[in-house]
Amino acid sequence: MMKSKPLVSIITPFFNAEKYFQEAIDSVIAQKYENWELLLIDDGSTDKSSAIAQQYAAQYPKKIRCLQHGERQNRGKSISRNLGIGNAKGEYIAFLDADDVYLPQKLEKQVAILESLPETGMVYGSTLHWYSWTDRSEDVQRDFLRRVGVRSNSLYYPPSLVTQYLQDSGIVPCTCGLLVRRNVVEAVGGFEETIQNLFEDQILLAKICLQVPVFVESGSWDKYRQHPESSCYQAIKTGEYHPSDPNPARQTYLNWLETYIYAREVQDTELSSSLQKAQYPYRYPLLSQMNSKLKPILKSIAQKTLPISVQRFLGKQLLGNNYTFPVGTVDLGNLRRVIPMSKIFGYDRGLPVDRYYIEKFLADCQDDIRGRVLEIGDDTYTRQFSGDRIVHSEVLHVTKDNPKATIVGDLTNADHIPSNSFDCFILTQTLQYIYDLRTAINTIYRILKPGGVVLVTVPGMNNTGYDQWADDWCWSFTALSLRRLFEEAFPTENLQIEAYGNVLVAAAFLYGLATEELRQEELDYQDRSYQVNIAIRAVKPTTKELS
Repeated sequence: MMKSKPLVSIITPFFNAEKYFQEAIDSVIAQKYENWELLLIDDGSTDKSSAIAQQYAAQYPKKIRCLQHGERQNRGKSISRNLGIGNAKGEYIAFLDADDVYLPQKLEKQVAILESLPETGMVYGSTLHWYSWTDRSEDVQRDFLRRVGVRSNSLYYPPSLVTQYLQDSGIVPCTCGLLVRRNVVEAVGGFEETIQNLFEDQILLAKICLQVPVFVESGSWDKYRQHPESSCYQAIKTGEYHPSDPNPARQTYLNWLETYIYAREVQDTELSSSLQKAQYPYRYPLLSQMNSKLKPILKSIAQKTLPISVQRFLGKQLLGNNYTFPVGTVDLGNLRRVIPMSKIFGYDRGLPVDRYYIEKFLADCQDDIRGRVLEIGDDTYTRQFSGDRIVHSEVLHVTKDNPKATIVGDLTNADHIPSNSFDCFILTQTLQYIYDLRTAINTIYRILKPGGVVLVTVPGMNNTGYDQWADDWCWSFTALSLRRLFEEAFPTENLQIEAYGNVLVAAAFLYGLATEELRQEELDYQDRSYQVNIAIRAVKPTTKELS
């Protein structure tokens, strides 16, 4: 438990934002963590958003303040956010654009992390790219979580994250995903006011990640609304920005970064190499274009003239994992077989690959395993991850032949299990055997105490295992299908979902290989196109929330 709750200052600049503004403000008011202030920065709005801000400030005079530039000028995002930073009173600072929203646990979760890690200057997690706000069925399918691209629940020291962002711009976190110490923001000088509306967030991130350790968490507590009126979409429309390299806005950022690193005498070989590689298309545009045109020609010549062994060697040396072997030259080696190495998920070889992710998920959520805990099959994970937090442990099994079972029952027919009974329910790799999923999930909701947590894992890409299990296996899942099932019983904001796996892990799991046969970095690389295992943390609302 935290001894005190430090003040968090949330900074929201707005310019003609009336369409989505109230929803953004309401998401702050709905925070479970109550010690916050909201600074609404009017960037020269001419619509009703100024009046909306004033109404909220009048309704919550101790919590919400309105600020504006002299003569109500339009100064841009960076200057507006810096105005908020200069007036902030909080120990921590968060950012929320006027068209985005926080989930209720956002501040509670991230403040707890920074309070427990005093050496950490900032924390962030993944952000949901939110298309489904329209309620159109075709948009619901488009929602996705932004990749973090690095191992979550880990601390990163300068300048490692800046290097990672240069190598993969798709993993740069959203501004609404951050929580940062105010003294850190002030120490790095806040936002760069010469760059206002594009890449201004990446500049602040670079400053912070070059200055202090940063913690990347596994949670996702914010929604980044995707709509055609946003500044990013407008920049694409006007040609000021386009997502693919090269583009002028990114060039401006890279030039700034080079100057900043040089001025601070940052010495790091990998960072310098990554920056030079990112700048190459801008510094040598003709060579870059020529290379892109020559590559297929040289590749064709190499394929026709060089021995296959030489092609493979050069390809692997030059391109690493990006090298694609010519058709017919892939060396399947020990995997050229139609029967897996193990039909029992790799148990006979070591720790099954999916168990690596199950145990990682439970370790991340171990603080939830407390009080009265229910687990399926046996109490292995309860004992492994609960520490001294449990009061009583129960085991649920569908038949009487399990000596460890304290409750015999089926989640689709479990009236004998009292409602509001458990603080935590550990439900791993079970839902695939239950045909009537909706009834099972309603039972899970019912038997949890208010505020109770269910920790669920399910298979995505898989084999059905033992022959006797195959006859009972009903479902495989995706992150989307699992989320939508649980949204029918639990509030959306009470759900946290994670998909684990990549193409190598998927192949290894299907062949029955074990965790010990893969490298750590191979296991931790996540590609949502290959969802080997999926986990969801669902919280039953408290009595107060329900009322």
